[in-house]
Formats: sequence, structure tokens, C-alpha cells
Amino acid sequence: MKYLLPFCLVILGVFTSCKKEHKEVEKQKQELAFQSFGKQITSEKAITSEVLLSKFRELKVGDTIHVKFASTIKEVCSKKGCWMKLPLNDKTETMVRFKDYGFFMPLDAKGKEVVLNGKAFVKETSVKELQHYAEDAGKSKEEIAKITEPKTEFAFEADGVLMKK
Repeated sequence: MKYLLPFCLVILGVFTSCKKEHKEVEKQKQELAFQSFGKQITSEKAITSEVLLSKFRELKVGDTIHVKFASTIKEVCSKKGCWMKLPLNDKTETMVRFKDYGFFMPLDAKGKEVVLNGKAFVKETSVKELQHYAEDAGKSKEEIAKITEPKTEFAFEADGVLMKK
């Protein structure tokens, strides 16, 4: 009987150690599956782009929410990767910029799956800014000239991004 307590403590220690080791293995698998940009984040508890869209629809211009979501890159700035567009559904997208211009995405990232952490907000984008983004995206002068009105947009400022390798 006097050996029962030490035996239980040893068994408990082994199980705790195995659980901790399992978490480390899962973390290493995630690090191998994703390339990280900006602040270190995990993919845990990321919402879908459809759920984010429903949250966006509840916001007014100037409102902000902090969120982590997953999507696929639709478009990346062709000059230096300083912004990207992600679909929220078949018709709606969000424009993503990076906190404090602190990191950029690879120019060949189009089509890659990503998880983003940061703040989502609704903003009105000026004609000048829309034309600048169109130029960065490699649009023709004719396409850029067609931009004549400001646009209310769903925007996102990412502080961390995971991109599937």
C-alpha cells in the first residue's frame, strides 16, 4: 500500500508527459504545413470566410472586430505583395493589408489557403486609392479610368498570416 501513491504519481507523470509531447508534435506538424508571416498565430479557432461575411454585414462604416478566419487568396499585389484580396463568398471579397506595413506576401501566393488574424472593419475607399490598387494589380489604363466612384468595402488588417505550403 505504501508504494501505491508513488506508483500513481509516476503513472500520472508519464501520461502528462505523453500529452505534452503530443501537443508539441501537433505544433511541429502545423509549422511544417504552413509558412508564417507577421505575428506568430495558430490555425485553431479560425472561422470560415462565410461566417466572417455575416459578421461584416452587421458592421457600419468605422466599426471594428478582432477575428481569425480562413480563406483562399484571390489576388496579391503584383509589385511587392503589400495587399491581397480574399473571397468571402462568390460575389464578395475583403481587401487585406498588413499591420504597420510590417510584412508582405509572396507575389506567387494566388490560390493558396491562408489563416489570418487581425481586425475586420467596414470602410469607404476613395477613387484615388481604388485606382492605386488597380494599378498595383496590373490592370490596364482603361480599366483604371473606369473607376470613378468611392466604394464601401469590407477590409481587414492582418497582424499574422499562416499560408499553406
